[in-house]
Amino acid sequence: MQLIDTHVHINFEIFQADLETVRSRWQQEGVVRLVHSCVSPSEFYQIQALASRFPELSFAVGLHPLDADKWNHQTAEEIKSLAGSDSKVVAIGETGLDFYKAKNFEQQIKVFESQLEIASALSLPVIIHCREAAAEVREVLQKWKNLKGESVRGVMHCWSGSPEETQWFLDLDFYISFSGTVTFKSAKQIQDSAAMVKSDRLLIETDCPFLAPVPKRGERRNEPAYVRYVADKIASLRGETLEAIAALTTQNACELFGLVL
Repeated sequence: MQLIDTHVHINFEIFQADLETVRSRWQQEGVVRLVHSCVSPSEFYQIQALASRFPELSFAVGLHPLDADKWNHQTAEEIKSLAGSDSKVVAIGETGLDFYKAKNFEQQIKVFESQLEIASALSLPVIIHCREAAAEVREVLQKWKNLKGESVRGVMHCWSGSPEETQWFLDLDFYISFSGTVTFKSAKQIQDSAAMVKSDRLLIETDCPFLAPVPKRGERRNEPAYVRYVADKIASLRGETLEAIAALTTQNACELFGLVL
């Protein structure tokens, strides 16, 4: 059985003391590819070094919406240059909108649109962070589609929206990725969404070191090996086997990010 964790942050300090051991565990669980997200271009070379160290790791480059106030023309040029400089860059992001922790709405939207432009220019998908902003993200993406005549490709990462909101992004041909939150007992809305996503648009992730899934929820650190628990829960919700969900989500990740097994 093969699994792909489509959203990790293993460059964080919490992993540095035992990263080789963490890698051994993800290998033992059948995690054959990982996509490392990026919250700032300043992380690029650190993540690039990890991708050189671990051949199974691909990565993205972008600016997180909570850092939108750091955006300028130089940031855009840096992201474009970095993304075009390494074949292991498979996406732009994470980008998107976060109206839960910040209220600089117009600034975030402008930065989001700028990163969509970069992704389009480089023919790369986007990794979208969306928190308390589903309607606004939909509006930006629909506007893009109307102007360009085609949808931008990408994934709604760590998805927590309702089935209605999920359908908005499926209609825009987006992939939907679920994290450990889908295993939480109180996460009925997320579970309902996971049950209804089209098979060819379903992805899984850990978003580690955050959001450790049940039965590891009490641990201080999530890690890529635990993506198996996400897949297992989704299999249960959809009435499918773990092996079927693993195969399906692995194929989908390869198609979106251009990964080769």
